[in-house]
Amino acid sequence: MRPGDTVAIVSPSGPPNPELLRRGVERLEGLGLKVVVGAHALDRQDLDYLAGADAARAADLQDAWCDPAVSAVFCCRGGYGAGRLLELLDWDAMRAAGRAAERAAGRAAGPKTLLGSSDITALHNAFAIELDVPTLHGPMIACDVIAGDDAGPEPLTWESLREALFGPDEGVTPVAGDRVLAPGSAEGRAEGVVRGGNLSLLASMCGTRWQPSFADGIAFLEDVGEEPYRIDRMLTQLLQAGAFDGVRGIALGSWVGCGDPYPVLEDRLRPLGGAHRRRVAGGTRDTPDECVVWGTWCYRYRIVLPDWLVGNGRAGKVEGRIRQKGTQRRELVRA
Repeated sequence: MRPGDTVAIVSPSGPPNPELLRRGVERLEGLGLKVVVGAHALDRQDLDYLAGADAARAADLQDAWCDPAVSAVFCCRGGYGAGRLLELLDWDAMRAAGRAAERAAGRAAGPKTLLGSSDITALHNAFAIELDVPTLHGPMIACDVIAGDDAGPEPLTWESLREALFGPDEGVTPVAGDRVLAPGSAEGRAEGVVRGGNLSLLASMCGTRWQPSFADGIAFLEDVGEEPYRIDRMLTQLLQAGAFDGVRGIALGSWVGCGDPYPVLEDRLRPLGGAHRRRVAGGTRDTPDECVVWGTWCYRYRIVLPDWLVGNGRAGKVEGRIRQKGTQRRELVRA
């Protein structure tokens, strides 16, 4: 993206806090972006966990995606409700609008994108299947890490978002992690398209038209507030549904409020091959929420010196670079 581009703000899931939304809009405008807020972004309804009627939320999302003046669509917050919109969206119209926008902008500019996390996983997965476009799994505009503090956004989160939108100032930002769950040797390598998101949402989509698949890809997983036995159940559901068939690598984000999930994660995921913990999503003020580009090709994924395996205090690390599918290379993002 470039300064002067227009972003649209929508509420596909839960209702945003109006003050956080206002503050988030101001911070995007501080990046030089033009911001338009969906007509129904602050709507409410009898089901108070939803931001307005399903049809209204779907209309805001579709209108923003189909608007040729809009370069990106940012979600206010997660919660619940995005999955209720999938059957209401006109995917043919959105597919045609996305192609038209890419032609108008030129291939170098890349396609229009969607930004969100948590419940927005439902949209990331559906956009990948229906529209075949890369999307951004990252901080939402009316969330604490962006808008929760008068002093400014959480610094690492903000820098990650800025890099994801405009590109890094210098070079390519490496991926760094702090735990390797299933090392096969001192160094490993996997390449594939990055897919995934919130574990609860991914499991909920099993058996639907938008059932996730990590075949030939790098699966990214995160969640918040789930007990280890529930994480076990959701992983088991995805495993039994075949979602992990053919997966090439696994990256794990944050697990805030999940107790100690790592014994379960190792038990269920280790048989698949290398799994690596990386604090990437699900941020709080103490846990930065970084951006991951979904639907892009991670062409270097190297696991180095897992500390729990060799016991010498040298941290396990994953280094990565990402390029967009269909291009030679796109220097991006912390992912």
